Amino acid sequence: MCENQMDKRKRADLFRSRLSTAIARAGTSQSALARDSGFDRSTISQLLRDDAARLPNAHVVGACADVLGVSADWLLGLAEHPETASDLLASALTLTEAPRALVDQQIYDWHREAEGYKIRHVPAALPDVLKTTEVLSWEYGPHLGRTAEQAISASTKRLEWMRQSASDYEIAMPLYEIQSFVEGTGYYDGPSRDMRLQQIDHLIDLTRTLYPRVRVYLFDARRLFSAPITVFGPLLSVIYVGRNYLAFRDTRRVRAFSDHFDHLVREAQITARSFPDHLADLRRRLDQ
Repeated sequence: MCENQMDKRKRADLFRSRLSTAIARAGTSQSALARDSGFDRSTISQLLRDDAARLPNAHVVGACADVLGVSADWLLGLAEHPETASDLLASALTLTEAPRALVDQQIYDWHREAEGYKIRHVPAALPDVLKTTEVLSWEYGPHLGRTAEQAISASTKRLEWMRQSASDYEIAMPLYEIQSFVEGTGYYDGPSRDMRLQQIDHLIDLTRTLYPRVRVYLFDARRLFSAPITVFGPLLSVIYVGRNYLAFRDTRRVRAFSDHFDHLVREAQITARSFPDHLADLRRRLDQ
């Protein structure tokens, strides 16, 4: 048997297997498929025969795919997922509300889902998981009002779980973020000098004691740019756009965001190993 004939046989076998699987998943029968697709039952039976060595025509494949809710490309072995393109897009891209709150439930759920995987994070500001209670109160008090203290208390357990989870954390920030905080300029012109010093000491201690499980890198924003993103292992990647999270679950886009983060790490001006010493140096300048 020539190679071309063998290839046709394999493709016919794959079609028959996937058609049978689709019928079972749909909870239907050959008779029902024949009725709903407009073909004779004998036609459907022939498609499923073990000795069927030929692929059906496009009209038959399309009608079966439509009835069974799968893609024709998947039935023919041309795609890896049974869902149609529109269904894949709907499941691969979601828009989720992003409340202005400490470790909101959606973020916490994503962390739990990805436990054990490496989590890569470009925060919009200093990452909440590394902040002191005083800085959290300063930042979230105006938004949470009287419930700020309760929210911070309730979030402590979640933050502690994230710190102790089996995941490795890589965090990348622009150099100016840390510089602005240390100097108390721009966004950080509110915290007192003592509050900032306590936060710096807290960061130095955490990044030294938790290294290498927690690694923080600083990149030069004049050379590189990144929107606030989080990559939860191979499972999903999320862009923070302010009032919403834009979440992607398809492999190609998750891989693209992972590659983007890897580029930030490769081009970082301050590596994770040198980050605590960099902070200590900035602190000494503040004391002068």
